[in-house]
Amino acid sequence: MSQVRATVQAGICGFLTELIARADDEQQVQFTIASPCANIQGLAAVLPAQIDAYAELGMRLDGEIGDAARASRLCSGCIVPAALLKALQVASGLALPANASIALERLTD
Repeated sequence: MSQVRATVQAGICGFLTELIARADDEQQVQFTIASPCANIQGLAAVLPAQIDAYAELGMRLDGEIGDAARASRLCSGCIVPAALLKALQVASGLALPANASIALERLTD
């Protein structure tokens, strides 16, 4: 069994999301998601109980995670779906664990 924890600070909304991706067979991944954000809670509610990692990666953003994100009416800039995809890759052994980040700053003319 492989488990991965991801902690996501989504940005200006201030919501912190913690997710755990677990793969018992390195293909079928289950998620546990905790967040005070109502939209992320909605995402967790519509996400399938388990996701086939190989199929999900082949579908790119049109897979189960993308479908659940659209159904839960997330902000289009929410980075939680990307974190789910990264955790799915690591839990299934399709990627090595490495931190990812986005740093934003306003530039003046």
